[in-house]
Amino acid sequence: MLALLLSVVISPADTVMGRVVDDAGQPIAAAILEVSDIGRSVTTAADGTFRLVLAPGRYTLAIRRQGYAPAVRELAVGESRAPLEIALKRSPFRLEPITVTATRQAAASTALSLPATALAGDELRRAQSVSLAHLVAGLPGVSAITTGAQIGKPVIRGFAGPRVLVLDNGSRLEDYSWSDEDGPSIETAFARRVELIRGPASVLYGSDALGGVLNVIPAQLPDAAGGAGFTRTGFTLSGASNNTEVSAGAQVEGARGLFGWRAAAIGRGARNLHTPSGELDNTGFGAFNGEATGGWHWPSGSALAMRIVHYGGEFKLLEANAAPGEEGGPERKSGDNRFQVTGQRPLASNWRLEAKGQLQQHSLIEVADDTSGEESEAFNLQLRTASLDLLAHHGGLTLGVTGIGQTNDASGREPIVPDANTVSGAAFAFARRQLGGPGGRWALMVGGRADGRRLEVERDDSLGVAAQTRNSSAWSGNAGVVFTPNSALALTLNLGRSWRAPTLFELFANGPHIGEARYELGDSALNPESNRGIDVGVRWSAPAARFEVTAYHNRVRDYIYVTPTTVVVDSLPVYQYTQAEAELFGGEALLDVEIGRGVNVQGRLDAVRGNNLSSHEPLPLTPPLRGSVGISLRNQFGVEVESNAEQKRLNPLDVPTTGYTLLNLWGGGDVRLFGRPMRVDVSLRNALDKTYRSFLSRYKTFADDPGRNLIVRLSTGSLD
Repeated sequence: MLALLLSVVISPADTVMGRVVDDAGQPIAAAILEVSDIGRSVTTAADGTFRLVLAPGRYTLAIRRQGYAPAVRELAVGESRAPLEIALKRSPFRLEPITVTATRQAAASTALSLPATALAGDELRRAQSVSLAHLVAGLPGVSAITTGAQIGKPVIRGFAGPRVLVLDNGSRLEDYSWSDEDGPSIETAFARRVELIRGPASVLYGSDALGGVLNVIPAQLPDAAGGAGFTRTGFTLSGASNNTEVSAGAQVEGARGLFGWRAAAIGRGARNLHTPSGELDNTGFGAFNGEATGGWHWPSGSALAMRIVHYGGEFKLLEANAAPGEEGGPERKSGDNRFQVTGQRPLASNWRLEAKGQLQQHSLIEVADDTSGEESEAFNLQLRTASLDLLAHHGGLTLGVTGIGQTNDASGREPIVPDANTVSGAAFAFARRQLGGPGGRWALMVGGRADGRRLEVERDDSLGVAAQTRNSSAWSGNAGVVFTPNSALALTLNLGRSWRAPTLFELFANGPHIGEARYELGDSALNPESNRGIDVGVRWSAPAARFEVTAYHNRVRDYIYVTPTTVVVDSLPVYQYTQAEAELFGGEALLDVEIGRGVNVQGRLDAVRGNNLSSHEPLPLTPPLRGSVGISLRNQFGVEVESNAEQKRLNPLDVPTTGYTLLNLWGGGDVRLFGRPMRVDVSLRNALDKTYRSFLSRYKTFADDPGRNLIVRLSTGSLD
């Protein structure tokens, strides 16, 4: 890998010049042109002109400007061409035109057969939360299994936990996904864009991507383009009324010559949550997160960057059977440290090599009362992972090999899983092609992948686990087509096969799970899950309206789930992990219409139905029918009504809840304070202080969900 990252050759560069105009031919100033393949961007001048210095090769260029529909252009640098003129059409919708997650390289979102959604800009800032799952829960097809307001696990089309893969800047985020009391170790304040793929994506990412992928992408490094240096700063302050949550963050970044750098940190703290019925004891949290990154961009198109990320916090857990007046209670201590290295180098014949390496250390500790009533470590889990991705891109073709090595060390008075080592490797190929050239009506995507995995488990007498080795292999595939009969309409079809390896907890658990008030037993004979999925969709986009509807069906072989038995251990009912055939099917619909100048109406609806085909029962924790409708004015003020239906198809493990409707308000604008331009964002969630219990809340059996919450955020500089 070092040879690839350090073998940077300065090759000849070419200058691409042009201008950005509106549909009347008038220049557009301050439009952003981003070469997503290499992380470079420029801004148009007052006369709409721009200048890009790029090495010979093929690139994907995205053009954005608020108030206009984004555009995507394919550039062939090195071929003689006249200056570019790019015309943008006025549009009230703010869309992200590019995704890198769905194809492992930059591609236009409109040309994808799988539904891809991105959260960025004002929408990302308004939704910002301490929890990634809460942040994305408003997207079509996405819900969250919640533990209060600070912990959440993303649910995509009814798939949750280890069936949803989370990426940090394109690298897998490895953690302990068996528990609902833990969420991804991601600081949402550092995200520039969050990309979501709904549907099976194992062909690109391997195990765990049955339901979809969430990729949290940080901001590009500052670029001085070889010129004079600069430094800039930014900060953010926010507060929330419900749990007296306060956060403060700062960032400093700069560039000089070919080198750019950034450092950022944010601290968060909160007291107990409040519901319309009263305060929830032991539900506060504290967290401190930071990152530092630096790297070089060469005129040849080569790049090398290094990034260090720290995520850490203490999250208190509400007890179901806490004694009245009891102080303290259980809490989770989560820590995650990551070191990432990324590099790329262009080669002859328009090939581009890319490497991603990551070292990750993940810690999960639970502190709870022991038999004497004193608080001590119930368990201490340490996960260490090294991963490497080597990719070769040529036009729409990507070839890749990946490798992962992982060690798990467990200690504490309550054994959770045995110590184990895992080694896995894979090779894949993925191609996309526009038939008939850039203006062709048909776009095809096809890919295949082979994975191998070796799990070595150490003997653990307390869990009744013998030393053993498990070898497994799996294959994944994907084929998709997009038909665009005209510029406004797109019809999509996608077929995919994905897989997931069982977790250590599913294989070897033998002990109490206090958070769920049950004793759980794993099954070491569990097979990997495999999913065959089909997805069809219709997308329509016009100057003043856009519409998208998607339907899907997933058939999961060897679906892993937990089921009750008649046995009781230490007054706790015993639940056993087992497997069965299962299916999940449903759909999503999205509508956005401009009903007046600057006035937009948005609507969203999603539904999923899950069945255990062996027991002929509904799958547990399947999200209920959900919809919302909202109206916004010039992207500065908005009202949203969100409604969740009652889930009437209950698994025997499910606890029923009633349906509910919430009113949410938001507003924001640019101001000038202390001589600096700043941004103020205000949101009021559950504005009517509605009493309700979410079907996906871990607290629903003994506590209401949070009540009214006023959030105010002030940001300035590069954090905005």
